[in-house]
Amino acid sequence: MRTASGPLHAAVFLDRDGVIIENRADYVRSLAEVQFIPGALEALADLARRDWQIVVVTNQSAIGRGLLTPETAQAINTHIVEKIASAGGRVDGVYVCPHAPGEACACRKPAPGLLLDAARDLGIDLSASVMIGDALTDVLAAQAAGAAAILVRTGRGETQAPELARADLHHIRVVPDLSAAIEQLDTFKSQSASAGSPPAG
Repeated sequence: MRTASGPLHAAVFLDRDGVIIENRADYVRSLAEVQFIPGALEALADLARRDWQIVVVTNQSAIGRGLLTPETAQAINTHIVEKIASAGGRVDGVYVCPHAPGEACACRKPAPGLLLDAARDLGIDLSASVMIGDALTDVLAAQAAGAAAILVRTGRGETQAPELARADLHHIRVVPDLSAAIEQLDTFKSQSASAGSPPAG
């Protein structure tokens, strides 16, 4: 992608599986297996009307495991973005880690590489941005990148929420779903502005 220039913008980073579409224990490997979480498309349409960049950041280890080709993974993501757009939402970027665990890459969450790449490409102010995910790894990736985080209870979120306490992350907000997370965003923007961060625009 083209490196952005000019004023930096606040972004909402979204995990894909478990936040936008249903998580599958055996991975989402075809278009037929894409099932949107109830209310997610409506929530994304609401988000599109707000003053945030919208970026999907997703681990897809099925590629590295040889269970999914990069071409099929791209087709799935294109399908998801098109469905979001047809429902009145938008996605400004999709960033994928294709590596299997143990490959020691810099992009697989909880590493911050996907967020850092998006920030460089899209002109994102990470300190004014928020990651919405359903796992501790999403929260840790956000922290490593200098962004805030919200955990949703959809996907793996219900079982991952107790992990926050074990990781001494009691301050992380836990909400029922993507819609509830989006309702929290204005609070984060107000906190960022009061802390002296550049305004999003």
